[in-house]
Amino acid sequence: MSKRLALTDVVLRDINQLPLTTHFSLKELLPIAEKLDQIGFWSLETWSEATFDSCIRYLGEDPWHRIRELKKAMPNTRQQMSLSGQKLLGYRHYADDVVAKFVEHAHRCGIDIFTLVDEMNDVRNLKVAVESVVKIGGHAQGTICYASSPAHNLQLWLDMAKGLEEMGCHSIAIKDVGGLLNPFDAYELVLGLKKTVNLPISIHCQATEGLSTAVYQKVIEAGVDIINASCFSMGNDRGCAATETVVAMTQGTEYETSLELELLDEVVNYLGEMSQKYKQCEGSSCVTDVRVLMSKLPEYMLTDIDNQLKEHRASHMMSEVLQEIPKVRQDLGFLPLVGSSWQIVATQAVLNVLTGERYKTITKETVGVLKGEYGSTAGTKNAELLALVLDGNDEIICRPADLIDDEFEVVKTELEQIARDKHFSLSDPIEEDVLTYALFPQIGLKFLESRNNPVAAKLAVATETVTTTTPASQAMAVSENYSVRVNGVAYQVEVSSGGAISNIDPVVDSTPTMVPPTTVPLASAAGTPLAAPLAGNIFKVLVEPGQQVATNDVVIIIEAMKMEVEVCALNSGVVSQVQIKEGDSVTVGDILMAIG
Repeated sequence: MSKRLALTDVVLRDINQLPLTTHFSLKELLPIAEKLDQIGFWSLETWSEATFDSCIRYLGEDPWHRIRELKKAMPNTRQQMSLSGQKLLGYRHYADDVVAKFVEHAHRCGIDIFTLVDEMNDVRNLKVAVESVVKIGGHAQGTICYASSPAHNLQLWLDMAKGLEEMGCHSIAIKDVGGLLNPFDAYELVLGLKKTVNLPISIHCQATEGLSTAVYQKVIEAGVDIINASCFSMGNDRGCAATETVVAMTQGTEYETSLELELLDEVVNYLGEMSQKYKQCEGSSCVTDVRVLMSKLPEYMLTDIDNQLKEHRASHMMSEVLQEIPKVRQDLGFLPLVGSSWQIVATQAVLNVLTGERYKTITKETVGVLKGEYGSTAGTKNAELLALVLDGNDEIICRPADLIDDEFEVVKTELEQIARDKHFSLSDPIEEDVLTYALFPQIGLKFLESRNNPVAAKLAVATETVTTTTPASQAMAVSENYSVRVNGVAYQVEVSSGGAISNIDPVVDSTPTMVPPTTVPLASAAGTPLAAPLAGNIFKVLVEPGQQVATNDVVIIIEAMKMEVEVCALNSGVVSQVQIKEGDSVTVGDILMAIG
């Protein structure tokens, strides 16, 4: 009896998620789309939080237009996306009406298969998403986010899979984004799932720790139905195992995929040639990191911690942070280290080490986990820490979204008013722009404002994130120059034929000017200065001059390391001076305000 293996290729997602995240426009991907459509994949994963974010943050492209065009170019292959359940593509839970609207519109634009993920592994957070996918006739793929801890075991995974089947899912996915799944544990997991549920089983395993090929070999033997892989050089490096490897290893066996290596080679060659344009942006090749295999922390987590510590000039504290991470994770109920969950754990661990006191500064997201705002955890939370953040209130034990009122129409009305005030047009249908704004209020709004000027759209973000310009010697041979004005500042921009920004140079006025210091010195009688405890961007300023505050009142929220950190007043008094505004970047020690 044939046990033919099905493949989902994730290259069109990975290409905008890994080192080349700011590149590869739709224009560059369409020429190879027809070839991908001919190969015979079970599906192509083409959309996710990362691709959506890349479009509006870096590329100046409308992500809704991108998926429509990809579907049009690949009509014979099902389009797939990763969707974080009640969180959709964002960092918080949204109301049920927003979830339903997103699923409905994504399906209308071309998404056939929804891989539904909850980073807490709380199946209640997938309920509305599953129901919405079933209602519109899509394929709902419920996901188990693999994690290793004293709170996670085989029976937990089997019970979760049974719950997903009863909820109405059409298939079950094992998602091991950290690449930490042991081949023999994977074998037992797939065997158990095949006995527990009557649904196809899919697996997604990152290759960064060097285990994925061995994992795929064992799960094929155990009877897995679908494997996620990636053609092109992303495979067997920073992404999934390579599609070519999986095809080759099953040739001549009962599991043979029937996919042609020759067609795959054409895709790989094309994408390889295109990637040479952005070679300087690729970064170093990923190799197996022994620290990962010992610590059981994903490679991308170690890289992110490295970057966080460098930003705070504290690289020497890496070993302390690595010791702190498992303690934080246990305090928070053994969160799976996937998606935003690992960012919550890592950022809190970094803060605990930087401040020299555990939980002296607690991110909004850490508080949310403890309060139950994101759902239940597999393990028990630290009782003392829980009591601290609850402060006499009750922990949330219901499905968190049950506490959120419908919000789509509210957001729609708000966006329409902003568009009138700022004189920019919205799409038809308007639902696309409303969803973009709802999920990414700051970056999404910047994109919508400058959408009709793609160069300005990319530049508006590039000027905030790029600290050095590309040397002229590395500029593309074929390029065009533009004069662009953003927020009143003129820039000379060099744009390659593929749309990549090679140089961003402010137009220099020959008249000498004085550059003001980052922080204006406070007047001697202004009051007690409040300094930034860490580097980041000012997300909210909650007070203004003349306002009375008490000790420990929250006065500013800093977005640091992708998390929101509350800055509290160190003394009571009247706010005499505010040195910053929303959107400003600050470093450790910058004076934010004075309280007298």
